[in-house]
Amino acid sequence: MDANSVKEWLVYIGTYTTGKSEGLYVYRMDASTGELKFYSQVKGIDNPTFLTIDKQHRTLYALYEIHEYDGKESGAVGAYSIDATTGELALINQQSSVGTGPCHLILDKTEKFVLVANYGGGSISVLPILEGGQLGEATEFIQHEGSSINPERQMEAHAHSIYVDRNNHFAITPDLGLDKVLVYALDSTQGKLKLNGELCFSSKAGAGPRHFTFHPNGKYAYLINELDSTMVAFTYDESKGKLSEVQTLSTLPKDFNGTNHCADLHIDPSGKFLYGSNRGHDSIVAYEIDEGTGLLKLVAHESTQGEFPRNFAIDPTGNWLLVANQNTDTIVTFRRDQQTGILTSTGHVVDAPAPVCLELIPG
Repeated sequence: MDANSVKEWLVYIGTYTTGKSEGLYVYRMDASTGELKFYSQVKGIDNPTFLTIDKQHRTLYALYEIHEYDGKESGAVGAYSIDATTGELALINQQSSVGTGPCHLILDKTEKFVLVANYGGGSISVLPILEGGQLGEATEFIQHEGSSINPERQMEAHAHSIYVDRNNHFAITPDLGLDKVLVYALDSTQGKLKLNGELCFSSKAGAGPRHFTFHPNGKYAYLINELDSTMVAFTYDESKGKLSEVQTLSTLPKDFNGTNHCADLHIDPSGKFLYGSNRGHDSIVAYEIDEGTGLLKLVAHESTQGEFPRNFAIDPTGNWLLVANQNTDTIVTFRRDQQTGILTSTGHVVDAPAPVCLELIPG
């Protein structure tokens, strides 16, 4: 389906349920105006914070950022069928993530496995996808070991996210607690991971690697560091899984002196612009990507019109950027200039309790 022919998007929202939220939420977005309207919700889930959806839009996978599941120290992952007509969610099954406090998950490129980063337990795991989207017991579990210099955040491992390159050969895991980006060879037939210590990237001490993304061309990659508010640009050798740092930039304006913790990053569909979220400065930073080198050039900072923008999403057309302001319980829609990368507020703001992750599919 051509994204530009879509008249309405379904927006699935993961949340923290420690306050007003009751679980997963679904909104509808007008593709011509960017306006969001509440549609439905799935109640009775604890902290379904991060979501991912398969390419056929048949199944949504939500992790439960919890520390006990089925009587054991563990988080969990839920599989939900997506009704092809209404977009409504129905639980298929749930499975242990093995480690505690999971915070990020993705599907591998074959969509036979879900890969999970367990922040609380400092580990990663792999869960097989069975018939009908059902989750099986983990085929892999790897415990990270070590620490870094921040006494409050880095006394132990904290795997913060996990990503697979476009050829499905390597899995990349930023670990905030270790100040490392770990590189694993992925066996997508058995659902196994093998660490390649020589390829792991060591961040500046205290940087706190958080989220990561590959450029659509496969030649570049980018890392956002939570603790020192920086964005790192890499060249990427797809044949070896090798990351080579080429640039590090601040995500903040030079005159900002407050406390800030970075969160999310995304590249627009054209591959021309990179965006990152600042929690504290409460902004989205925009960079232009040099298509020949992968180097970044600052474009602008745009206020998120709310507090603690944990995650955000760019719709598949590239026209809209939606920000989840966790601490002010709002989602704000910005129009995105495809030529300059500049964000402009649409004035569309909706109430959504403790929003974290946003996933869009055609409505």
